[in-house]
Amino acid sequence: MTNRLSQSQSPYLRQHAENPVDWWEWGPEALAEAKRRDTPILLSVGYAACHWCHVMAHESFEDPATAAYMNEHFVNIKVDREERPDIDAVYMRATQAMTGQGGWPMTCVLTPAGEPFFAGTYFPPEPTAGHPAFSQVLQALVDAWQNRRDEVTSSAGQVLDFLATNDDLGGEPLTADDLDGAARTLVGQADEEAGGFGAAPKFPPSMMLEFLLRQHARTGDEKVWQVMGRTFEAMARGGMYDQLAGGFARYSVDRFWRVPHFEKMLYDNALLLRAYLHWYRALRARGDEGPQVALAERVCRETADFLLAELRTDEGGFASALDADSDGHEGTFYVWNPHQLMKALGTGDAAWAVQLLSVTGGGTFERGLSTLQLLSDPDDPERWERVKARLLEIRAERTRPARDDKVVAAWNGYAITALAETGILLDRPDLVEAATEAATLLWDLHVEPGFVRTSLGGVRSEHAAVLEDHGAVIEAFVAVLGATDDPRWLDRARHVADRALAHFRAEDGGWYDTADDTTALLVRPRDVSDNANPAGSSALAHGLLALAAVTGDHDLRAAAVDCVESAAGLATGAPRYAGWTLAAAEALHDGPAEIAVVGEVGGPMHRAALGLTTPGAVVVATREGSPVPLFGGREAIDGMATAYVCRDFVCRLPVTDPAALTGE
Repeated sequence: MTNRLSQSQSPYLRQHAENPVDWWEWGPEALAEAKRRDTPILLSVGYAACHWCHVMAHESFEDPATAAYMNEHFVNIKVDREERPDIDAVYMRATQAMTGQGGWPMTCVLTPAGEPFFAGTYFPPEPTAGHPAFSQVLQALVDAWQNRRDEVTSSAGQVLDFLATNDDLGGEPLTADDLDGAARTLVGQADEEAGGFGAAPKFPPSMMLEFLLRQHARTGDEKVWQVMGRTFEAMARGGMYDQLAGGFARYSVDRFWRVPHFEKMLYDNALLLRAYLHWYRALRARGDEGPQVALAERVCRETADFLLAELRTDEGGFASALDADSDGHEGTFYVWNPHQLMKALGTGDAAWAVQLLSVTGGGTFERGLSTLQLLSDPDDPERWERVKARLLEIRAERTRPARDDKVVAAWNGYAITALAETGILLDRPDLVEAATEAATLLWDLHVEPGFVRTSLGGVRSEHAAVLEDHGAVIEAFVAVLGATDDPRWLDRARHVADRALAHFRAEDGGWYDTADDTTALLVRPRDVSDNANPAGSSALAHGLLALAAVTGDHDLRAAAVDCVESAAGLATGAPRYAGWTLAAAEALHDGPAEIAVVGEVGGPMHRAALGLTTPGAVVVATREGSPVPLFGGREAIDGMATAYVCRDFVCRLPVTDPAALTGE
């Protein structure tokens, strides 16, 4: 027997299609059913790669008695937070307000009008210290609904009043002093031993690292450089990074990046690929030829290869995530014990690999198993390549984690931008080709007709794109323009920007996360904080700045300034939640630089231009005769590839020697 979710496009919702719970998807029909029955709504929000979502599903939603009680007393709605970030944003804010914390699975109980009056995250099937059983929670909520309706209505009204208010996190334009102060705050919060910021659990701080890279490029602050290097290296050498095939897991449960939650998200790997690429070019700009530059380049190549090998879909886009679990346990695909290494490698290589990869008898993870770490470079690189190939061969025989094949526009945008830049800078035409193919899928399937956030198997969803999708896709289209000499991407980027400016503006000059021509929710969300992925406003700032750099459109630049100012108070007061906004502010402070390369695409001058560390520089290459405004009146000198470094379309003397660009 299956429920309504069997017809859903979302892989996460289909995971619940055989639950005995009578699940609904979010929509007017479900809310009308709750009103007809005069029952509360139980809203459960999660995503396909969420480990604890799977745990709660197995313990409670697959249990016939629990499901029967839910069906009798609630209208039960399942939401994929990746597909509907707007719904997630509204009810996560309520959850955080009511409980002081958030996370997934998120469990909210609502009136038939959608007003939350109870919220939490994971609930166990049996009571534990400080946590009631899920069945006890349900019974208490039903009692309150049936016997204390006035209290429920009052509580829901108070939460609604809170949701209707917006924290004023804006401020004045961010000055150089503001940016330097934010960097000092981050340095003060850095873990000087283990890298990263704060205590465990530790999430990869890709957006903060991008800001710090840009701040260091402007100031040369060595404390910032040390914090960045320590963090980049620790993440890449620990168990959170897949030492065999590349790619980063979602986060580390410990300070030292040893043990991750093993799900791998597209947005993490795309943003980290770009950050490591920029660290690599900064190391090169310093003349560094030590182990860090080799590490940075390796991580870039391996992470790009991971995206193509593990997440690329048949249609040319990139899937959302890989699950953490396989064979009923988290991390089974990735972890090892000494016996398994001995069986795979033989005595000599196994003993060497045990030491190299920090595999212990007791295990660094659980069940006597260890994550693979590469805390120092192998003393025999050829031996390591042989060992790695053999371990990959053995691992390929294990049950692979499931993949969420859903294509999310914003996350594909981040991947496209990272792959386009990496492809040029590391001379990997295959990466540029993959970026272009994914961008074409977004244009052909997502943007027209009517911009949607997700697709699956070449079929569009009905879910409207949010602000983050617009910003990330604008920047991606400009990146493909820069890497391919195809002017169609300029028109496509303009099209998406025009829609963003027309439909997401707030009355006070800020930005809503949802468009004004989409179905209204309880409140219209607007969140300027950069969390797991960039805020809509900060993503839009990056996209508009890139487009303004190649068009000279001052209205686009002014809108980007508005995006940054909408989060200026957050950026100065809590910079850990504004890394992408701060990175955009650094680009604004520098111009950003507009670099036109005339006479070649993908050659030495193009790579030299992308190798510059100027904050947020936008690089576009053409073979001459481009209609892109940045190239107006600029030509190749004496038939040689020529670079023009400009700010606000005012250019320095042209350069024909790639080495001469390093003086910029």
